[in-house]
Amino acid sequence: MKYDYMKALVDDIKAYIEENISEDDYEDREELEETLNDDLWAEDDITGNGPDGYTDENTAMSYITGDPEAIEYAKECVSDFGIEAKTLAEHIFDWKYWDTTIRCYLLGQAISQALDELGIQ
Repeated sequence: MKYDYMKALVDDIKAYIEENISEDDYEDREELEETLNDDLWAEDDITGNGPDGYTDENTAMSYITGDPEAIEYAKECVSDFGIEAKTLAEHIFDWKYWDTTIRCYLLGQAISQALDELGIQ
């Protein structure tokens, strides 16, 4: 299965914005981006980083193995998030962990791209 984390995340964020956000509630784009980042970080339907997660192990595995960029994203997550060796060892084959970690890692970029695509300045 071919998968594109960035495209999927941007699409999920655009749907969330269209269903839950009114631009009139924010002074500017920067305030909206900050609010979205805070709110979506732990939103199951966007990052899977909430209490329930949004997917199962097999689906997460198919996303990771289906996106040729996923390994690079994971490497960047380890570096940028400062993931320690013990944590790596505990989650080495935990597909849901890595799927969520990648989504959280890409969140800021995806929010910005979603706002651009929606024409929100």
